[in-house]
Amino acid sequence: MARTRLNQLIGLAGVDDQERSVAREWGRRLEGPMLLLAVWILLQWYLSATGEEFSPLFELISNLVIWFFFVFETVLLASLCADKKAYLKTNWMNLLIIIGGIPVLWGFYGYAGILRTLRLLLIVSLLFNVSNTVLGVLSRNHIGQVLALGLLFVLMSGILIAGIDPAVDTPWDGIWWAWVTVTTVGYGDIVPVSSIGRIFGAVLILMGVCLFSLLTAGFAAFFISEEEEVLEEKEDVTIQQLALMLERIEQMEIRLQQLCQHQGVDGSDPKKTES
Repeated sequence: MARTRLNQLIGLAGVDDQERSVAREWGRRLEGPMLLLAVWILLQWYLSATGEEFSPLFELISNLVIWFFFVFETVLLASLCADKKAYLKTNWMNLLIIIGGIPVLWGFYGYAGILRTLRLLLIVSLLFNVSNTVLGVLSRNHIGQVLALGLLFVLMSGILIAGIDPAVDTPWDGIWWAWVTVTTVGYGDIVPVSSIGRIFGAVLILMGVCLFSLLTAGFAAFFISEEEEVLEEKEDVTIQQLALMLERIEQMEIRLQQLCQHQGVDGSDPKKTES
């Protein structure tokens, strides 16, 4: 719900879940190209921010490709949606980018900075969608709780090692050391020199191995549960089909019995038999 409200607020809500199936299907198909486009927009913004100069032709072609993609997506999805007005209303940023891109295409590059700023909102929307997806995954099989406990353990360990080992100067250095130790990376830039610090480091490494074992088991259980849900849905459909077949067979048996009673058990007409 929060994701939908934010996307509507910034005008990048996409296709509503209650829309026609063909519109939702095309909305999903365009998610991949939109993600690639967002990566290119971010890269182009970074190069411009770091002082990289683009040739006018390259700038024009890049803006043209981005502009045509927004036009294509907006026109296609709006035409497929049953409520076109609602789609355009909740995706007003696309219209603003399309309208704002026209002066840039005609050579008025003073609007290019504003256009890039509008495009960066696309990154915000995509990041918010990804974060909600990640939160949805973490909420399954206690994965989020394990990560939260691991993070808390890293923070506490970092502060503790800063107090017990002279090689760790500040709690921030201790937290960095605890982070690379619990992940069993161990860059070696900060190394405990005291015996108690090394013992504590060994315990932290062991805890890191246990933590990642729990995370691996949690993710494995998540994917298995996803497959089980798909199988359960297929089983439900199969059961419904079998129930429908049984109902039709019972109806056929009832009609056959009625027909036999009307025509006689031996299949002859009872009126002809009496005569």
